[in-house]
Amino acid sequence: MIDKLEFFIALARAEHFGRAAEECGITQPTLSAAIRQLEDHLGVMLVNRGSRYQGLTPEGQRVLEWARRIVGDTRTMREEMRAARRGLAGHIRIAVIPTALSMVPRITASFQEKHPDVTFSVSSRTSLQVLSLLENLEIDAGITYLDNEPLGRVTSVPLYAERYHLIAAAGTPLSDRQQVTWREVADLRLCLLTADMQNRRIINQHMAEAGVSVKPTLESNSMIVLFSHIRTGRWASIMPRNVAESFGFSAEIRMIPIVEPLAAHSVGLVAQYREPFTPLVSALLHEARRLAVLEAFQ
Repeated sequence: MIDKLEFFIALARAEHFGRAAEECGITQPTLSAAIRQLEDHLGVMLVNRGSRYQGLTPEGQRVLEWARRIVGDTRTMREEMRAARRGLAGHIRIAVIPTALSMVPRITASFQEKHPDVTFSVSSRTSLQVLSLLENLEIDAGITYLDNEPLGRVTSVPLYAERYHLIAAAGTPLSDRQQVTWREVADLRLCLLTADMQNRRIINQHMAEAGVSVKPTLESNSMIVLFSHIRTGRWASIMPRNVAESFGFSAEIRMIPIVEPLAAHSVGLVAQYREPFTPLVSALLHEARRLAVLEAFQ
Protein backbone atom coordinates (compact mmCIF):
# COMPACT_ATOMS: atom_id res chain seq x y z
CA MET A 1 0.00 0.00 0.00
CA ILE A 2 2.77 2.47 0.90
CA ASP A 3 4.41 2.11 -2.51
CA LYS A 4 1.08 2.84 -4.23
CA LEU A 5 0.64 5.98 -2.12
CA GLU A 6 4.15 7.07 -3.08
CA PHE A 7 3.30 6.51 -6.76
CA PHE A 8 0.12 8.56 -6.30
CA ILE A 9 2.06 11.45 -4.71
CA ALA A 10 4.53 11.35 -7.60
CA LEU A 11 1.69 11.46 -10.14
CA ALA A 12 0.06 14.45 -8.41
CA ARG A 13 3.43 16.22 -8.40
CA ALA A 14 4.38 15.44 -12.02
CA GLU A 15 0.83 15.78 -13.45
CA HIS A 16 1.86 13.31 -16.14
CA PHE A 17 1.84 9.50 -16.06
CA GLY A 18 5.05 9.12 -18.06
CA ARG A 19 7.09 11.59 -16.02
CA ALA A 20 5.77 10.19 -12.74
CA ALA A 21 6.67 6.63 -13.80
CA GLU A 22 10.17 7.74 -14.77
CA GLU A 23 10.58 9.51 -11.42
CA CYS A 24 9.52 6.34 -9.58
CA GLY A 25 11.77 4.12 -11.69
CA ILE A 26 8.90 2.00 -13.05
CA THR A 27 7.08 1.64 -16.36
CA GLN A 28 3.99 3.69 -17.16
CA PRO A 29 1.70 0.60 -17.30
CA THR A 30 2.95 -0.41 -13.84
CA LEU A 31 2.16 3.07 -12.50
CA SER A 32 -1.30 3.10 -14.10
CA ALA A 33 -2.07 -0.34 -12.67
CA ALA A 34 -0.94 0.75 -9.19
CA ILE A 35 -3.19 3.82 -9.28
CA ARG A 36 -6.18 1.72 -10.40
CA GLN A 37 -5.48 -0.77 -7.60
CA LEU A 38 -5.41 2.09 -5.12
CA GLU A 39 -8.73 3.36 -6.48
CA ASP A 40 -10.25 -0.11 -6.22
CA HIS A 41 -8.98 -0.46 -2.66
CA LEU A 42 -10.44 2.89 -1.59
CA GLY A 43 -13.60 2.60 -3.68
CA VAL A 44 -13.28 6.05 -5.28
CA MET A 45 -11.86 7.57 -8.45
CA LEU A 46 -8.69 9.51 -7.69
CA VAL A 47 -7.65 10.73 -11.14
CA ASN A 48 -9.61 12.34 -13.97
CA ARG A 49 -8.58 10.45 -17.09
CA GLY A 50 -9.02 11.15 -20.77
CA SER A 51 -6.43 10.69 -23.44
CA ARG A 52 -4.01 12.05 -20.82
CA TYR A 53 -3.82 13.02 -17.14
CA GLN A 54 -6.50 15.64 -16.37
CA GLY A 55 -5.98 16.30 -12.69
CA LEU A 56 -7.21 14.82 -9.43
CA THR A 57 -10.83 14.35 -8.50
CA PRO A 58 -12.06 16.01 -5.27
CA GLU A 59 -11.65 12.62 -3.59
CA GLY A 60 -8.15 12.41 -5.05
CA GLN A 61 -7.23 15.78 -3.52
CA ARG A 62 -8.33 14.54 -0.10
CA VAL A 63 -6.50 11.22 -0.51
CA LEU A 64 -3.37 13.17 -1.50
CA GLU A 65 -3.40 14.92 1.89
CA TRP A 66 -3.68 11.56 3.65
CA ALA A 67 -1.05 9.99 1.40
CA ARG A 68 1.51 12.67 2.26
CA ARG A 69 0.79 12.19 5.95
CA ILE A 70 0.96 8.38 5.82
CA VAL A 71 4.10 8.26 3.67
CA GLY A 72 5.78 10.88 5.86
CA ASP A 73 4.93 8.96 9.03
CA THR A 74 6.16 5.71 7.48
CA ARG A 75 9.50 7.29 6.57
CA THR A 76 9.77 8.68 10.09
CA MET A 77 9.18 5.22 11.56
CA ARG A 78 11.77 3.62 9.26
CA GLU A 79 14.39 6.26 10.10
CA GLU A 80 13.70 5.95 13.80
CA MET A 81 14.17 2.17 13.72
CA ARG A 82 17.33 2.53 11.63
CA ALA A 83 18.69 5.09 14.10
CA ALA A 84 17.88 2.75 16.99
CA ARG A 85 19.93 -0.02 15.32
CA ARG A 86 22.86 1.92 13.90
CA GLY A 87 22.85 5.41 15.40
CA LEU A 88 22.08 8.55 13.43
CA ALA A 89 22.86 8.02 9.75
CA GLY A 90 21.29 8.78 6.41
CA HIS A 91 20.83 11.61 3.94
CA ILE A 92 19.32 15.07 4.47
CA ARG A 93 17.94 17.05 1.52
CA ILE A 94 17.89 20.83 2.00
CA ALA A 95 16.53 23.49 -0.38
CA VAL A 96 17.80 27.02 0.19
CA ILE A 97 16.95 30.47 -1.13
CA PRO A 98 19.91 31.95 -3.09
CA THR A 99 20.72 34.67 -0.55
CA ALA A 100 21.11 32.07 2.23
CA LEU A 101 23.35 29.58 0.39
CA SER A 102 26.53 31.02 1.88
CA MET A 103 25.16 30.42 5.39
CA VAL A 104 24.50 26.69 4.89
CA PRO A 105 28.03 25.50 5.87
CA ARG A 106 27.54 26.97 9.33
CA ILE A 107 24.92 24.34 10.06
CA THR A 108 26.07 21.42 7.86
CA ALA A 109 29.67 21.55 9.11
CA SER A 110 28.78 21.52 12.81
CA PHE A 111 26.07 18.90 12.26
CA GLN A 112 28.34 16.53 10.35
CA GLU A 113 31.05 16.91 12.96
CA LYS A 114 28.60 15.42 15.47
CA HIS A 115 27.06 12.92 13.06
CA PRO A 116 29.72 11.85 10.51
CA ASP A 117 27.48 9.17 8.95
CA VAL A 118 24.96 11.77 7.75
CA THR A 119 25.31 13.16 4.22
CA PHE A 120 23.68 16.24 2.67
CA SER A 121 22.42 17.47 -0.67
CA VAL A 122 21.80 21.23 -0.97
CA SER A 123 19.87 22.83 -3.83
CA SER A 124 19.11 26.47 -4.64
CA ARG A 125 15.37 27.23 -4.91
CA THR A 126 12.92 30.11 -4.64
CA SER A 127 11.03 30.50 -1.36
CA LEU A 128 7.83 29.19 -2.99
CA GLN A 129 9.67 26.15 -4.32
CA VAL A 130 11.11 25.44 -0.86
CA LEU A 131 7.59 25.23 0.60
CA SER A 132 6.26 23.17 -2.32
CA LEU A 133 9.14 20.68 -2.07
CA LEU A 134 8.53 20.33 1.68
CA GLU A 135 4.83 19.68 1.14
CA ASN A 136 5.57 17.04 -1.50
CA LEU A 137 8.17 15.28 0.71
CA GLU A 138 10.89 15.98 -1.86
CA ILE A 139 13.15 17.63 0.73
CA ASP A 140 13.64 17.22 4.46
CA ALA A 141 14.21 20.87 5.35
CA GLY A 142 14.59 24.30 3.81
CA ILE A 143 16.15 27.65 4.58
CA THR A 144 13.94 30.57 3.61
CA TYR A 145 12.36 33.84 4.74
CA LEU A 146 10.12 33.51 7.79
CA ASP A 147 8.33 36.84 8.10
CA ASN A 148 7.49 38.30 4.72
CA GLU A 149 5.06 35.84 3.08
CA PRO A 150 2.86 33.01 4.49
CA LEU A 151 4.70 29.78 5.29
CA GLY A 152 1.78 27.43 5.87
CA ARG A 153 2.04 24.54 8.31
CA VAL A 154 5.76 24.28 9.02
CA THR A 155 8.10 24.22 11.99
CA SER A 156 10.62 27.06 11.84
CA VAL A 157 13.82 28.08 13.61
CA PRO A 158 14.93 31.71 13.08
CA LEU A 159 18.64 31.84 12.24
CA TYR A 160 19.49 35.44 11.37
CA ALA A 161 18.12 38.74 10.02
CA GLU A 162 18.86 39.80 6.47
CA ARG A 163 19.88 43.49 6.23
CA TYR A 164 20.25 45.22 2.89
CA HIS A 165 23.24 47.02 1.45
CA LEU A 166 24.18 48.71 -1.77
CA ILE A 167 27.04 46.68 -3.27
CA ALA A 168 29.05 48.79 -5.71
CA ALA A 169 32.55 49.16 -7.10
CA ALA A 170 34.69 52.00 -5.74
CA GLY A 171 34.49 55.15 -7.84
CA THR A 172 30.92 54.49 -9.01
CA PRO A 173 27.93 56.67 -8.02
CA LEU A 174 27.16 56.66 -4.26
CA SER A 175 30.10 54.32 -3.51
CA ASP A 176 31.76 56.91 -1.25
CA ARG A 177 28.71 57.31 1.01
CA GLN A 178 28.33 56.04 4.58
CA GLN A 179 24.69 55.21 3.91
CA VAL A 180 22.19 55.62 1.09
CA THR A 181 18.40 55.66 0.81
CA TRP A 182 16.19 53.32 -1.19
CA ARG A 183 15.09 56.30 -3.28
CA GLU A 184 18.70 57.12 -4.20
CA VAL A 185 19.54 53.52 -5.08
CA ALA A 186 16.58 53.32 -7.49
CA ASP A 187 18.38 55.67 -9.91
CA LEU A 188 21.45 53.43 -10.27
CA ARG A 189 22.24 50.90 -12.99
CA LEU A 190 21.24 47.78 -11.04
CA CYS A 191 21.58 44.03 -11.42
CA LEU A 192 19.13 42.09 -9.23
CA LEU A 193 17.65 38.65 -8.66
CA THR A 194 14.70 37.73 -10.86
CA ALA A 195 11.13 38.65 -9.97
CA ASP A 196 10.23 35.10 -8.87
CA MET A 197 12.66 35.43 -5.94
CA GLN A 198 11.30 36.67 -2.62
CA ASN A 199 14.45 38.76 -2.13
CA ARG A 200 13.43 40.70 -5.24
CA ARG A 201 9.86 41.10 -3.99
CA ILE A 202 11.27 42.47 -0.72
CA ILE A 203 13.40 44.98 -2.64
CA ASN A 204 10.38 46.00 -4.74
CA GLN A 205 8.35 46.42 -1.54
CA HIS A 206 10.87 48.76 0.10
CA MET A 207 11.33 50.73 -3.11
CA ALA A 208 7.55 51.22 -3.24
CA GLU A 209 7.58 52.37 0.41
CA ALA A 210 10.14 55.00 -0.64
CA GLY A 211 7.86 56.12 -3.47
CA VAL A 212 9.98 54.76 -6.34
CA SER A 213 10.14 51.66 -8.51
CA VAL A 214 13.19 49.63 -9.46
CA LYS A 215 14.17 49.02 -13.09
CA PRO A 216 17.20 46.71 -13.20
CA THR A 217 19.14 46.47 -16.44
CA LEU A 218 20.17 42.89 -15.66
CA GLU A 219 18.40 40.09 -13.80
CA SER A 220 19.57 36.60 -12.83
CA ASN A 221 18.64 33.79 -10.46
CA SER A 222 22.34 33.36 -9.63
CA MET A 223 24.20 35.39 -7.01
CA ILE A 224 27.47 34.53 -8.77
CA VAL A 225 26.22 36.21 -11.96
CA LEU A 226 25.31 39.33 -9.99
CA PHE A 227 28.69 39.45 -8.23
CA SER A 228 30.49 39.04 -11.56
CA HIS A 229 28.67 42.04 -13.00
CA ILE A 230 29.31 44.19 -9.92
CA ARG A 231 33.05 43.60 -10.38
CA THR A 232 32.92 45.20 -13.84
CA GLY A 233 32.04 48.55 -12.27
CA ARG A 234 29.10 48.96 -14.67
CA TRP A 235 26.47 47.60 -12.29
CA ALA A 236 25.58 47.90 -8.63
CA SER A 237 23.27 45.62 -6.68
CA ILE A 238 21.22 45.35 -3.49
CA MET A 239 22.17 42.39 -1.31
CA PRO A 240 22.28 41.24 2.30
CA ARG A 241 25.66 42.11 3.80
CA ASN A 242 26.38 38.54 4.92
CA VAL A 243 26.03 37.33 1.32
CA ALA A 244 28.43 39.94 -0.02
CA GLU A 245 30.97 39.24 2.74
CA SER A 246 30.92 35.52 1.96
CA PHE A 247 32.43 36.23 -1.47
CA GLY A 248 35.46 37.94 0.04
CA PHE A 249 35.26 41.16 -1.94
CA SER A 250 38.38 43.29 -2.16
CA ALA A 251 38.52 46.89 -0.92
CA GLU A 252 37.42 48.01 -4.39
CA ILE A 253 33.90 46.73 -3.67
CA ARG A 254 31.91 48.82 -1.21
CA MET A 255 29.03 47.67 1.02
CA ILE A 256 26.84 50.60 2.06
CA PRO A 257 23.77 50.30 4.35
CA ILE A 258 20.44 51.27 2.80
CA VAL A 259 18.13 53.32 5.04
CA GLU A 260 14.71 54.98 4.95
CA PRO A 261 13.61 52.35 5.79
CA LEU A 262 16.40 50.42 7.53
CA ALA A 263 14.91 47.02 6.69
CA ALA A 264 15.55 43.54 8.13
CA HIS A 265 13.84 40.24 7.35
CA SER A 266 14.13 36.97 9.28
CA VAL A 267 15.64 33.90 7.60
CA GLY A 268 15.46 30.46 9.16
CA LEU A 269 15.29 26.69 8.89
CA VAL A 270 11.87 25.20 8.07
CA ALA A 271 10.63 21.62 8.16
CA GLN A 272 7.24 20.08 7.62
CA TYR A 273 5.21 20.23 10.82
CA ARG A 274 4.78 16.76 12.24
CA GLU A 275 5.11 14.86 15.51
CA PRO A 276 7.33 13.00 15.78
CA PHE A 277 9.96 14.34 13.41
CA THR A 278 12.30 11.92 11.73
CA PRO A 279 15.49 11.48 13.80
CA LEU A 280 17.50 13.30 11.13
CA VAL A 281 15.18 16.30 10.96
CA SER A 282 14.84 16.40 14.75
CA ALA A 283 18.63 16.50 15.12
CA LEU A 284 18.91 19.19 12.41
CA LEU A 285 16.31 21.39 14.13
CA HIS A 286 18.12 20.93 17.43
CA GLU A 287 21.44 21.97 15.88
CA ALA A 288 19.81 25.00 14.24
CA ARG A 289 18.37 26.13 17.58
CA ARG A 290 21.74 25.65 19.27
CA LEU A 291 23.55 27.71 16.65
CA ALA A 292 20.88 30.42 16.71
CA VAL A 293 21.33 30.82 20.48
CA LEU A 294 25.09 31.12 19.93
CA GLU A 295 24.43 33.71 17.19
CA ALA A 296 26.59 31.61 14.89
CA PHE A 297 24.91 33.11 11.82
CA GLN A 298 25.49 36.76 12.70
